[in-house]
Amino acid sequence: MQRPGRLGIGIIGAGKVGAVLGAALRAAQHAVVGVSAVSEASRERAELLLPGVPILEIQDIVERAELVLLAVPDDALGPLVVGLAKLGAWQPGQLVAHTSGRHGVGILAPVRAAGAIPLAIHPAMTFTGMSLDLARLTDCCFGVTADPAMLPIAQALVVEMGGEPVVIAEGDRAAYHAALAHGSNHLVTITSQAAEILGRIGVADPAAVLGPLLRASLDNALAAGESALTGPVARGDAGTVAAHVSALAEFADDGADILDAYRAMAHATAVRAEWRGRLSAKARAEIERALEGARESDEDRTSDKDTEEDE
Repeated sequence: MQRPGRLGIGIIGAGKVGAVLGAALRAAQHAVVGVSAVSEASRERAELLLPGVPILEIQDIVERAELVLLAVPDDALGPLVVGLAKLGAWQPGQLVAHTSGRHGVGILAPVRAAGAIPLAIHPAMTFTGMSLDLARLTDCCFGVTADPAMLPIAQALVVEMGGEPVVIAEGDRAAYHAALAHGSNHLVTITSQAAEILGRIGVADPAAVLGPLLRASLDNALAAGESALTGPVARGDAGTVAAHVSALAEFADDGADILDAYRAMAHATAVRAEWRGRLSAKARAEIERALEGARESDEDRTSDKDTEEDE
């Protein structure tokens, strides 16, 4: 028997997030009445994760759906909402939820003006757009924002997808999203840079070397915070830091981003270690000098090169 309170859901955007969340809501016995898919990749994704669901024009989806799920890029969300409002597409009493981390419900003001109910539901997860993502939704946190009276609706939708709703205030959405991007996206960048260094020195399988270390570091950081910090900066080992910077300077011609990232993160680590009493002011100053030493050497080398060219 069909569970009570089931909705007809329309998915606008069959990207990695929209298709997966649509499949999760369908698994909770909601009916997906239509999905928009423009690119060939999104059409294939819709066929894989939402088999049998018709691919429709956006305005047709809004007309048919009791809940419209807007799974589009952040910068496209506002124009889409305004454009549909100008067409008179939004319906009184209709639920309209977006999946943007950056935005709350303020961007859905045209939805509210039409008498529809705005919700912001953002999964704190990275997606591949494949069926394995459905398992990742289990216990995944979702940042939810809604008017107080409507917050239980957003929370219930998240729970039905297997997630854990975390209420984020409207004014805190940008900070919330920045935290996730800083932690997740930059982790990918740093991992890729570390793997590149190992590859350049001849390590055949950088992932095998980095995997156990990075997993243990992440687990320890999540469990114990900065008290789990180890390494030369936390120890005040300026000589080792200087050696690192010197070695990374060898990549400066085509890998300057690695040295810049190392310096920036070492500086941030030193600052936070001093704040928490793990590093003395003197030790931090020595770390900072070690980080700047190679920068001075870089400038010297550049100056020498310019002189040679002048001669």
